[in-house]
Amino acid sequence: MAADLFDRFKVIDTDTHITEPADVWTSRVASKWGDLVPHIQKLDGRDFWMIGDEMCGGPGFYTMAGFDGTFPDVPTGYDDIPASSHDAKARLGLMDEEGIYAQILYPNFGGFGSGGFLRLKEPELMLECVRAYNDFLLEWCSEDPKRLIPVMATPFWDVDATVKEIERSAAKGHKAVLGAGQPQDFGQPVVAHKHWDPVWAAAQDAGLSISFHIGGGDLSDLMNDPGEMGIRANFSRAGALTFMANQTCIAQLIFGGVCHRFPKLDFVSVESGAGWLQSTIEAFDWQWINGQVTKEHPEYDLLPSEYFRRQIYGCFWFENVGIQTALEQFPDNMMWETDFPHPTCQYPGPTSSAQRPREYAEMALGKLPDETLAKVLHDTPARIYGIE
Repeated sequence: MAADLFDRFKVIDTDTHITEPADVWTSRVASKWGDLVPHIQKLDGRDFWMIGDEMCGGPGFYTMAGFDGTFPDVPTGYDDIPASSHDAKARLGLMDEEGIYAQILYPNFGGFGSGGFLRLKEPELMLECVRAYNDFLLEWCSEDPKRLIPVMATPFWDVDATVKEIERSAAKGHKAVLGAGQPQDFGQPVVAHKHWDPVWAAAQDAGLSISFHIGGGDLSDLMNDPGEMGIRANFSRAGALTFMANQTCIAQLIFGGVCHRFPKLDFVSVESGAGWLQSTIEAFDWQWINGQVTKEHPEYDLLPSEYFRRQIYGCFWFENVGIQTALEQFPDNMMWETDFPHPTCQYPGPTSSAQRPREYAEMALGKLPDETLAKVLHDTPARIYGIE
């Protein structure tokens, strides 16, 4: 029975987030920066992250698990969100309650591709805050390092600094690298460009995968509503379309030769869903063959589908129909997630139609053979993230 999936396998949740505690940076960054260091300030009863006098969101905006409402209605702050979003002991307790063995951990404030640190504007402070976050995350995960799996942030705007930070963080225990999926949104070259080769080389040498989380670029479209469709409709529209940015990122990795140049480096498309991968990879092969790509690049020795199967992975958490074909086509490349504690995560609020993790597994995965279930729920992420 699918209801027993979480009992029969050591289930790994490949995308969750930490709602950073209020003192992450104020307790770790040099005091000379004053109130430019990210800090929490309560305004009109609501907790906001502040950089100087600039408001930069707040814990309630992205911590919606268990909340009776959706954006623009959000919790007020730390007093109004689950402790498991920001406290490691509470997180482990929630994982035990839900039957989840391990979770891969991503940030909130720093951005889903580390672009949030650019708001600090001072390069020295930006780097110091990235390093402080990475050190904090290791401390947080030390509550149970076998089950809480850290993904490091990068100062991607500086390739040399990024290489050094990968080396430093890998040596300290980080298990993956958070990549900027749309670095061109921040004035940097696209991921296909050889500008990034030192970064890929450093990660490959360290044995760390690269995670491209959705929303790793400019997210202003979430708030811009030129069609005047309404706040909720526009937010939902833009949120769904962030998945497609990862489609573009995967195309850059394959057609730009990144996979060819770094054959031992794994790439993960995080929180993007996976049902669309089958048709996308089929289109890549079709265009590759008919465009005679190997006339231009005779060194490319595989088709896009073969590069994908070798080293690119997708994560899913809500699909029921589309995911079935993807699981049939790419059983070795699919991983399950919950997206806790974001608005569309699998920990529903009182009025949400979302399902709990076990319920989703029952419905979407229950008819899969045990061999595929083992890969999706445990074996593939255990290998990628070095989970014992």
